[in-house]
Amino acid sequence: MPYTPILATLGYVLSPDRQQVLLIHRNARPEDPALGKYNGLGGKLEPTEDVAAGMKRELLEEAGIEATELVLRGTISWPGFGKNGEDWFGFIFIITAFTGDIGAGNDEGSLSWQPLASLLNGELPLWPGDRHFLPLVFDSDPRPFHGVMPYEGGQALSWSFTR
Repeated sequence: MPYTPILATLGYVLSPDRQQVLLIHRNARPEDPALGKYNGLGGKLEPTEDVAAGMKRELLEEAGIEATELVLRGTISWPGFGKNGEDWFGFIFIITAFTGDIGAGNDEGSLSWQPLASLLNGELPLWPGDRHFLPLVFDSDPRPFHGVMPYEGGQALSWSFTR
């Protein structure tokens, strides 16, 4: 059977001093499988857009900002990640410059600046698998990473990556 994942973007907006990151606190919908977790911004790609355009659209829709500088840090294949076992494939970005005023939140939850250190050291509730790839998103290695993180029943089973 061919691999036909849902294509998505996931972006981490950095403050100008690169010490804080804009996150969504998924607290708006009780039925949300990510309820209570913090996450970057992003979502599914539209059929007619490239990944950078998709990331920019999601940032505008979710936070009211326009990315003026974004860097693709890596890709992740998440087989079985969806609530019904769907496969997902994500393009992971950092956003280093933007224009516009950040809104208070959206249909998924509230937006807030969090210390980057809190994201990386486990102080915030995240998807358990995020702790594996987030250090690669923010490290100083300029090479993109490409990972695979199979899921089953909402839990990451393993993690591997190459650069």
